[in-house]
Amino acid sequence: MNWLSPERLWLLAGVAALIVAYVIAQRRRSRYAVRFTNLKLLGRVAPKRPGWRRHLPASLFLGMLALLVVGFARPQAEVQVPRDRATVLVAVDVSGSMGATDVAPDRLAAAKSAAHEFVAGLPEQFNVGLVAFSGTASVLVPPVTDRAAVDAGIDRLAEGVAGPGGGTAIGEAIATSLESIRSLDAEAGEDIPPARVVVLSDGANTSGQDPDLAAGLAAELGVPVDSISFGTAAGVVWGNTPVPVDGQTLQAVADATGGNYFEAGSADELRDAYADIGTSVGHRTETQDVSARFIGAGLVLALLAALASLFWFARLP
Repeated sequence: MNWLSPERLWLLAGVAALIVAYVIAQRRRSRYAVRFTNLKLLGRVAPKRPGWRRHLPASLFLGMLALLVVGFARPQAEVQVPRDRATVLVAVDVSGSMGATDVAPDRLAAAKSAAHEFVAGLPEQFNVGLVAFSGTASVLVPPVTDRAAVDAGIDRLAEGVAGPGGGTAIGEAIATSLESIRSLDAEAGEDIPPARVVVLSDGANTSGQDPDLAAGLAAELGVPVDSISFGTAAGVVWGNTPVPVDGQTLQAVADATGGNYFEAGSADELRDAYADIGTSVGHRTETQDVSARFIGAGLVLALLAALASLFWFARLP
């Protein structure tokens, strides 16, 4: 946490001095009470001491002062603020390995279901596009605000390869997504919303453009690429062909572009990954003055101190 007026925090020394003075006053009060030697008579003539209750209003009052001082120093903190606009390209691997059933009912079906939920959770004003890739990549749905069109595109996702050898073009998927974003930006003119690419795949890049080059272009354009490695080491297709998940390329792409990398070995983990991405896509981090939080909390403590004092002692502190 940062402070716009940190020198004002020195006023906390005054609050600390009040705390010390209060403790000293209470000890003196206890010593004076002990001077009455006939304790049995004292118990009859003196009212019952309220115990800890007599300290509560003072404690709340001192806490209020401390919070007001902190608020007076104008603290700043990073705050998540909802975005007004953004463009999100969702790129989904549809190569033959996505037919592996290590994730029920299979990788692609689980990916489609999670993609539907992810898109539904994005703000309505966001542009969302869909890219499908295997050995090559193509835009199924250009960035639009029409969620029905995106959902229909997700439903059309199908395995692009019937047998081994189709390839996985992660670099092509990123490059195609970036081209779609730039086409939308050209239409928007100078009013360009922030953009993000989300890539889901189960393997390393085996064809097409080098993912490092595509990641470099994304970084140059300021477009983070979030990547999800989906599947397990036990994946098998076409009877006996192993297709273990390999997320090394996806992680390198995320790291190079300032995006986030996730590993998902189940449908639930995939939904969690998409939920985390949705939070980062739908919000931006801003540094804001949060003094109102401390001032508000201080006023609450002041009210509690007044209520406690009136309820137990019929007076204000």
